[in-house]
Amino acid sequence: MTWKDKIMDKWTKQSLKKKWALTSAFVIFISYLLICTVLYISLHSWLYSDEEQAVQRSMSDLTTFFEGQGHRLSLDDLERNDNLINAIVDKKETARILNKDGVEILRINNTATSIPPVPENVPDSGYTVEHVKVDGQASYVAIAKLNLGQFSGYIQLTHPLTTLVSLMRYLLTAMILMGIGALIASAAIGYTLATRLLKPLDTLTSEMNRVADKGFDVQIQLNDVRHDEIGELISVYKRMMGQLEESFLQQQRFISDASHELRTPIQVLEGHLKLLQRWGKDDAAIMEESLSTSLAEVARMRSLIEELLDLARRETVDQTKYVDLVEATRAIARETEQLHPQAKIIIEYDKNNPFFAAISEDAYNQIVRNLLQNAIRYTEKIPNVRICLTNEAQYHRIEVEDNGIGIQKDAIPQIFNRFFRADEARSREHGGTGLGLAIVKMLVEKYNGKISVDSDYGKGTKFTILLPVKSQLK
Repeated sequence: MTWKDKIMDKWTKQSLKKKWALTSAFVIFISYLLICTVLYISLHSWLYSDEEQAVQRSMSDLTTFFEGQGHRLSLDDLERNDNLINAIVDKKETARILNKDGVEILRINNTATSIPPVPENVPDSGYTVEHVKVDGQASYVAIAKLNLGQFSGYIQLTHPLTTLVSLMRYLLTAMILMGIGALIASAAIGYTLATRLLKPLDTLTSEMNRVADKGFDVQIQLNDVRHDEIGELISVYKRMMGQLEESFLQQQRFISDASHELRTPIQVLEGHLKLLQRWGKDDAAIMEESLSTSLAEVARMRSLIEELLDLARRETVDQTKYVDLVEATRAIARETEQLHPQAKIIIEYDKNNPFFAAISEDAYNQIVRNLLQNAIRYTEKIPNVRICLTNEAQYHRIEVEDNGIGIQKDAIPQIFNRFFRADEARSREHGGTGLGLAIVKMLVEKYNGKISVDSDYGKGTKFTILLPVKSQLK
């Protein structure tokens, strides 16, 4: 494993708080380092430029002074009038008059003991400025040619940068110390902020562990109201847990109700089989009755199991499937009329409009078949069912209206629940399981449709289904 892999492995094992703190400290430190670097370089350049300009001003004043005196000024005059030059030369600078061999003839303001060498490229007019070390200290040295009467030599100005170097060293030290302090402070502040900002995540983790240990026996205890990404995460978690809890409770109710529904036909079968075992097998009439009852109960259990399986299936929607509502409805109506010759089914639709819905034929057949069976089962008159097909902008409307006993208003919100029966006695009498409408609603919603019901108790019921047209299914 390379050192990069080791660093990445160690980094991935750190907690989010430490990552946040280290990242914020690193970013702040790098930003501080860049700012300090730019500031240091800029200040360094500016101060050195200022010092160089100071040397140039002093040298300009010196050359102007000598040029103004002309050839009348001698070295003896300079020795007697050195105060004039002292007024021009800064006290930290050293001015020297050298002969052509570079030997010092006169010194003013002795702040530098060493004599910098005379460069070879001294111009005849003006002066040169060089950055050299004098007495081990960085200095600016300016030199120009000097002619005083019979004397010909040089005037040299040494400008030490001791103050500037000390200032830059102090500034660098201060920046380093402040950088270390900023690094420590940013790490501490970042860790503190991370702890406070990530506290809801710690609470969420504890809540998830609690739910994993105790299940849904206790209420969710996340009551913080936040409007940031963590708040959104908590909101999604609460919504997800609510759905899981509802699904868990529905599963428990489903198992309980299924067990209850299967218990009755099993008990009936058990009773008849015991009857046949004891003495019924010798009586042909009793045997015939017991076998007929047992077969009916078996058929009822098979129907119940098939409907339970339909509700349990969660296949994805095949977007390529569609059905001709008119043809499918006619086929189901003919099938129903053969099973129930007394029933009268009327289909109404506009022949000029196409009726192709984005739903599989099997699903649509099951929906209409369940509605027709309910319409015929729950009526005290000759069954009269009207199926009306109409077109809307994005949906096909299917209305199934009967003349049955109707549904009481307080029962309407529950009719799509599993195993719900508005009339318990009549449902059992006609073999109802309470799953038909639940299957209808599940299939309609599976294909992005909508279903509603309007019922007048004692007069009849109308179911309205909206199914998307073929091009609307996504």
